[in-house]
Amino acid sequence: MRDTVISTTQNDNTTKGWVNGFIGVLLFSGSLPATKVAVMDLSPYFVTAARASIAGVLALLVLLIFKEKRPSKQQIVPIMLVSIGGVVGFPLLSAMALQHFTSAHSIVFIGLLPLATAIFGIFRGGEKAPKPLFWVFSILGSLLVVGYAVAQGISVAPVGDLLMILAIILCALSYAEGAKLSKDLGGWQVISWALVIALPITAPLTFFLLPESLDTVSFSAWMGVAYVALFSMFIGFIFWYKGLAQGGIAAVGQLQQLQPFFALALASTLLHEKVSIGMIAVTLGVILCVLGAKKYAK
Repeated sequence: MRDTVISTTQNDNTTKGWVNGFIGVLLFSGSLPATKVAVMDLSPYFVTAARASIAGVLALLVLLIFKEKRPSKQQIVPIMLVSIGGVVGFPLLSAMALQHFTSAHSIVFIGLLPLATAIFGIFRGGEKAPKPLFWVFSILGSLLVVGYAVAQGISVAPVGDLLMILAIILCALSYAEGAKLSKDLGGWQVISWALVIALPITAPLTFFLLPESLDTVSFSAWMGVAYVALFSMFIGFIFWYKGLAQGGIAAVGQLQQLQPFFALALASTLLHEKVSIGMIAVTLGVILCVLGAKKYAK
């Protein structure tokens, strides 16, 4: 009877983890298209500092309102890694990369993020290695995403590609560290403290990097900054870290395979990129890979 109760509880947590993870992926899907719109009129350095500062102030207010206790000494270093990877590293490197190619090109690299997250989940998150078939589905899903992009004839931009690869590595590291911390601190607390730790640096930089003439900045660029600050930098992480902690880093992380296609759909709306039948077909294939990875994750 006791084993049945434990099994039921674990299944409930796993289901909640996938739901929260899916919501997080949906919110993250607008990150690169919104960043692309923002860097059309603003520097990637300002966009990175501004998104972190706005989210940091919001996080500080929330922490004060709920009177959250400070992290322990043992939790400071992991929180700093979350901050370096998720608050500064990925936003800055991806924004710099978007100066070299299109939003659609950058979205391709997100297809590599689930595999990287699963690897960091084992080495940094303390998870047991999934079954071999999990890796088969994970790698196959990543290959489908990258293969689709290559088939579209993506432009060659070595500098931008290198920046995106580094961004993916830092992002995966921050996901694994944040998910591990979320089990003790809670999802929104982890990203909040990561933002607050960076605030003494990001806030002054925001004012220092502020454009000399605000009249030249379009409304859509400011909306792009607002989106990445509120949803990509804060609200999305609340659902994402909670989902990773509940359902497992490697398993729930596979939902990121769907992110490129959600992002491409948004890019087609915001940047007028065409959604092809091929994209829909590959999306269905990726969904099957996500389901397969979920089945063999444990």
